[in-house]
Amino acid sequence: MRYRRFGSIVLTGALAIAALGTAPAAVAGPVAAEHPSAATAANGSRHRVEVFAEDGSIGRVTVPAASPYLTGDRPGLAPAAGDGEVTPILRSGDSVGKVDVVVIGDGYTAAEQEKFHADAAAKWQELSAVEPYAGYRNLFNVWAVATVSAESGITGDPDRATVRSTALGSYFWCEDIERLLCVDTKAVENYAVKAPQADLVLVVANTAKYGGAGYNVASPLGYDGIATVAGGNPKAGQIAVHETGHSLGKLADEYFYDGSDTYPAGEGEPAEPNISMYTADRLTHDRAKWYRWIGRTSPDGGVVGSYEGGGYYPKGLYRPTENSIMRSLGREFNLPGREAMIAGFYRHAVPLTSPTPAGTPLTRSDRLTVDLPVAGTILSWSLDGRTLPQLRGRTTVDLRTVPLPGPRGRVHTLTATATDPTPAVLDPALRTGLTATLSWPVTR
Repeated sequence: MRYRRFGSIVLTGALAIAALGTAPAAVAGPVAAEHPSAATAANGSRHRVEVFAEDGSIGRVTVPAASPYLTGDRPGLAPAAGDGEVTPILRSGDSVGKVDVVVIGDGYTAAEQEKFHADAAAKWQELSAVEPYAGYRNLFNVWAVATVSAESGITGDPDRATVRSTALGSYFWCEDIERLLCVDTKAVENYAVKAPQADLVLVVANTAKYGGAGYNVASPLGYDGIATVAGGNPKAGQIAVHETGHSLGKLADEYFYDGSDTYPAGEGEPAEPNISMYTADRLTHDRAKWYRWIGRTSPDGGVVGSYEGGGYYPKGLYRPTENSIMRSLGREFNLPGREAMIAGFYRHAVPLTSPTPAGTPLTRSDRLTVDLPVAGTILSWSLDGRTLPQLRGRTTVDLRTVPLPGPRGRVHTLTATATDPTPAVLDPALRTGLTATLSWPVTR
């Protein structure tokens, strides 16, 4: 979700309950924007979150950062054996060159840790089945961080009278909205820090009841959001997919609220790549935003163009397609969204790694190996700036086959360059992040 002021759209508690209380269409009313209590978000006491209804619609509300159901004197640091233990679900390489997803459980007792790991793995499978994740799985590490709760299950399941003692204080009926699954954000951070790195954080709650939330947070650990999901509900994984559109793709929400105001032109063109004040004709004329995709068939259905309504406003802003996952759950990313997501992956990960660190001195007796995590990546080699066509595409190089001219002891520079040629990224400014080089000094 974006930090942005939204004029005269006002949320009242009564409207929030009426529109969202049992998770019907969350976009039925102006469930957005600048609630008076949102002013406290700056000091960390409240957060703006997204609410996800079972029909796929999405709304927003402001919630407390702390959970009233968190137990213990040290949030997130329970002393139980195994608490805070980190286990890799998927380890593709060093965190420096990967996107690190941290999955944290809540409501799992010491005896249920195997169930937590199964639920965590299942949620990653749901997330990574969606494009562009599916084609880029090897750019990711996924870490499971165990929490040991005193009781099994989540507060508010099966009804609002049910209270359970859990490590993160997760609870339904947050702000009187049944399907809104809130959490104590400080407790989450206390566990996330245990992982090697945290670029994305997902809280998996021990419940089959549909629900979740998308938190707009900026953690000093480096992650930009928290998604909470029901671990035992097969629909809940879509919540995480949508939230990563914000945290990784820097995408705006493409939904809007009927009856709300027109976007104030005085606020200027939004920064996000998937909403604009301008129609397709103007974008094409100005060579701006998603103009390169206009007229193409998009994986979420229909043709890329300009569709009025987005960024919470029904008028004055346009989105690229009729209904992508940034508008409602159960959909695909549209073409501009996929481009932004891939660019987001490469803000954290690289298309070229090697078990031999760059800069390591090498001799002719060495063999050098590099790794290409994404299928189809183009690999080339050069020596002292001159291309070595005979090595093109080779991920293992016997340095005895590399000609090293000049006197013995002369230091040469061997360079590997990898480029992801995906046609899903058209913007030249974004394509620069799809190339990486590694160099080593070589002597004979």
